[in-house]
Amino acid sequence: MSDKWDFRFLRLAKEVATWSKDRSTQVGAVIVGEDKTPGPYGFNGFPRAIDDDIEDRHSRPMKYKWTEHAERNAIYNAARIGMSLKGCTIYVTHLPCADCTRAIVQVGIKRVVVDADSLENADFASRWSEDDKITKDMLDEARVDLGVLSASTPPPAAGDDD
Repeated sequence: MSDKWDFRFLRLAKEVATWSKDRSTQVGAVIVGEDKTPGPYGFNGFPRAIDDDIEDRHSRPMKYKWTEHAERNAIYNAARIGMSLKGCTIYVTHLPCADCTRAIVQVGIKRVVVDADSLENADFASRWSEDDKITKDMLDEARVDLGVLSASTPPPAAGDDD
């Protein structure tokens, strides 16, 4: 896939992230088929039918018990519609945690594209740095490609048929 399409889908993941009600970090994920068809998406938030207006549920460490991550939400949304994710790419606003990485590997996603800008977020890194190495090692061992690009810096213009 061209940089143009990677940029577009990563920007779409950033838009999906804005739907999250998380008070500290909004994360979005979009899964795309091999033919560039965008499929299921997810953002970090509470499960369906769970009241996300109860303030105590948004404070650490309790919020980790109530919140589902964007990557797994996208995978669960695919399961709800019976969609296979084998060979797909997932575009994510932040590097997936080890738990989400296990799910990504298990469903057969073959490529993960992460927004480079998120890697500069010191607050996020301080909470999830332990997972970074595990995530990268797991993706490498499972032969899942990891791409990193900046969603804020578009690639040079390319032809419409890319």
